[in-house]
Amino acid sequence: MAGALSVAVVGAGWAGLAAAVEAMRAGHAVTLYEMAEQPGGRAREVRHDGLALDNGQHILIGAYTQTLRLMRAVGVDPEAVLLRTPLRLSEPDGRGLHLPPGPPTLAFARGVWRREGWRAGERLALLRAAGGWALRGFRCDAALTVAELTRTLPAAIRRDLVEPLCVAALNTPAGEASAAVFLRVLRDALFSGPGSADLLLPRASLGDLFPAPALAWLKARGAALELSTRVQAIERAGEGWRIDGTRFDAVVLATPPGEAARLSAAIAPAWSAGAAALRYEPIVTVYLDAGATRLPEPMLALPAGPRAPAQFVFDRGQLGGPRGLLAFVISGAQPWVDAGREATLAATLAQARAALGPLLRGEPRPLQSITEKRATFRCVPGLARPVMQLAPGLVAAGDHVAGPYPATLEGAVRSAVAAVAAVSTSSPAASPAVISG
Repeated sequence: MAGALSVAVVGAGWAGLAAAVEAMRAGHAVTLYEMAEQPGGRAREVRHDGLALDNGQHILIGAYTQTLRLMRAVGVDPEAVLLRTPLRLSEPDGRGLHLPPGPPTLAFARGVWRREGWRAGERLALLRAAGGWALRGFRCDAALTVAELTRTLPAAIRRDLVEPLCVAALNTPAGEASAAVFLRVLRDALFSGPGSADLLLPRASLGDLFPAPALAWLKARGAALELSTRVQAIERAGEGWRIDGTRFDAVVLATPPGEAARLSAAIAPAWSAGAAALRYEPIVTVYLDAGATRLPEPMLALPAGPRAPAQFVFDRGQLGGPRGLLAFVISGAQPWVDAGREATLAATLAQARAALGPLLRGEPRPLQSITEKRATFRCVPGLARPVMQLAPGLVAAGDHVAGPYPATLEGAVRSAVAAVAAVSTSSPAASPAVISG
């Protein structure tokens, strides 16, 4: 095929899989390398005593257009594997921000005004602030933290909405998180169009959501799959590249930043140093077996604090799992990682009893605790993230690559789409790509 390239994709997380699928749909010949036995990276299925768990709870939203598009491309029906609801940040007592269907700005205003537990002046203060952000195009000084951006808001608004949203979206505490990135997330999630703020809660394992179907789709179309294979070296080979002796026209480097830094050190030293300099924030997921418990909603927001680690709890029994399986998510979890596993489990159990109280239909007991120590980069003000282009025909993809989003699935997928578009048009062997089904 004229213009077809031999493309190596290094890494089979969501970015690498998205890049491989996108490259094959553009007509290129793809070889996919992955050092682990299974795909998915930091959003993957984990087995525990025969039970399909995940290494963390990932929420999608309606604004994740590229992720949803590629899920459909590999044969996944988002309506079947995702539970779509209007944005609901419900607390165990039923209070919370609930956005009704409809135009996003009006839905937000109605949701704020109907939110129980806030005084009228508190609601008005939030609406005024949101209106001001919108008038400024959801832009602010790049040096601001979320805490500084919202410091004039009432304490109840910051406690009940800003801080949970910030740590859920950026996995960085509000006092350290980038206000500029936070505003971009709010713009796209809450104000970019009907349905953009909808919650899409996985009711299949993360493996079945995209990684496994993508791998099967690639295999069926002739992609070369090199699993359990760690790439040792990437070298320039004329106008192309060589990976451990095999030549390619282009390479998409879709590994975690540390591995990308290792592979690029001799090719792009400055880029490598920038990737190696990123700092990370962990996420801990504690799975509890709570007997016959069924929560009022599949996801509840929890009041977190010095003795209450989790910001959210998911009822996996309502999301395709066994009844009573509860997943408590601790974002911005470094203090709890430092405290140790036993202290975290004990605090989560105490939080479950205190926060859920009469909702429990059985004494919760620990099932599994999963810590992703490098779950996301720390999304701080002025962060210099690695750019996409390392060299002609060599590009990077991943949620850490420079872009408008924090470390999210959509950020990873969008970077992959951009990376494939770049190599498809810039390689000497390329002509305009033809997208196939």
